[in-house]
Amino acid sequence: MTLLSERDQQQVADAIARIEQETDAELVTVLATRADDYTYVSLVWAGLIALLVPGLINYYPLWLDAHQLLLAQWLTFIGVGLLFRIPAVTSRLVPRSVRHWRAGNLARRQFLERELHRTEGGTGVLIFVAEAERYVEILVDHGISSRLGDETWAAIVQAFTEAVKRGETLQGFLTCIDACGQHLRTHVPLTHTRNELPDRLVILP
Repeated sequence: MTLLSERDQQQVADAIARIEQETDAELVTVLATRADDYTYVSLVWAGLIALLVPGLINYYPLWLDAHQLLLAQWLTFIGVGLLFRIPAVTSRLVPRSVRHWRAGNLARRQFLERELHRTEGGTGVLIFVAEAERYVEILVDHGISSRLGDETWAAIVQAFTEAVKRGETLQGFLTCIDACGQHLRTHVPLTHTRNELPDRLVILP
């Protein structure tokens, strides 16, 4: 995960504060290291490969007895399981559609847990990033979606996703917040001063 210093995180918070001075929207940013640890994936692969051990031993006769064969299977299961727990390896085993599905689910949980659905006028905006999955999503409540369609956010999400791929997560956040602000200032202008939700960047391990 890209390490964001306290100074980096403060830059994100300051960017949100500036935008919220000109709009009724309540922005919350969340950065997740990964959407899931995918433990089940490593276990499934380890189990399947361990089951192949007897066949490989029969193909290359090693004359193992039943106890030695069982030990070989267990060692294979443990070794492969540990290997496939390495994030860089795991990410190559999990289909992109599954990774994005898990990330999308986490984004929606965060929208509810951060109480973005409880803002005055339904003006909550979540900017969510799952870094390992290289997944970016912007979720908005009804007060925003009634004025701005999904197509508004598509180009912003695409640009942010490319920044995450390049390892430029901080700059991606700052650019994304500024781009969102341009739309929000116009379509959801400030009517009265309020700050219902924290401006800080939420980091999930």
